[in-house]
Amino acid sequence: MRVLVTGATGNVGRNVTTGLVKAGVQVRALTRAPGRAKLPGAEVVQGDLTKPESVPFDGVDRMFLFPEPSTAKEIVERAGQAGVQRIVVLSSGAVTGGFDTTFHPPVEHAVEESGLEWTHLRPGEFAANKLSLWGPSIRAERVVRDANPDAGWFPVHERDVADVALKALLEDGHHGKAYDINGPELISLREQVKAIADALGEEVGFEEVTPAEAREIYMRIGGFAAEAADFLLGFTDYDGNPADPADIEDFDPSVLGPLPTAQSVTGSPPRTFAQWARDRVEDFR
Repeated sequence: MRVLVTGATGNVGRNVTTGLVKAGVQVRALTRAPGRAKLPGAEVVQGDLTKPESVPFDGVDRMFLFPEPSTAKEIVERAGQAGVQRIVVLSSGAVTGGFDTTFHPPVEHAVEESGLEWTHLRPGEFAANKLSLWGPSIRAERVVRDANPDAGWFPVHERDVADVALKALLEDGHHGKAYDINGPELISLREQVKAIADALGEEVGFEEVTPAEAREIYMRIGGFAAEAADFLLGFTDYDGNPADPADIEDFDPSVLGPLPTAQSVTGSPPRTFAQWARDRVEDFR
């Protein structure tokens, strides 16, 4: 068996690649920068999902698909023509909630309509987002500046998502299913900062700022923080439509109760945010 992992250097893709290699599976890891990939045991190849002709499907049986809606239909068609039989999609819990109607759904639909075996992974908020949002200021000043310190959610460890992906790629019984994957606990931003501080063994301060000030901070950071600033802080909805940041403050996620986790698929307890902080502590030093 050979599995093509797209987005192989991402937080989830890297763990999927590592898990497949450990399972003794042949892995073709797709990345735009092979020289920086550092994926031992995998066949690292250069390619870009926005350029479907650059994706090498020869000899591939199964695929882990990173979401790229602009080319999803062509990518899936080429995969089927090359003999790929099963596709596991990295989607989003926002699809289940009805918040995402434009980004991940086209990818899911392309796979569903292909006639191939498919499974959708729908993680909620990634704990790893905090590396982009808070990493720079924690490393430089041991402080976090953000809005709404008492707001919280159920951040999921990327390894939980990867573990579900591995089950869906390697085992039968997951065809036609969409798995929502969240962390096991509702944890506030202030509590998340404390968990990172505990992992570091050092104090990390939390300075509350307004949503507008937080947006300026995210924009200065650049990358994911800048791209997601308006959505994360409530200035837009998932599809980019104008929204009111005050709505975030008014919503109480505790009314949702426990959300689905990886345990329903893997049988293992989901990893907590504190576990994630310990696993990624070097990224905050």
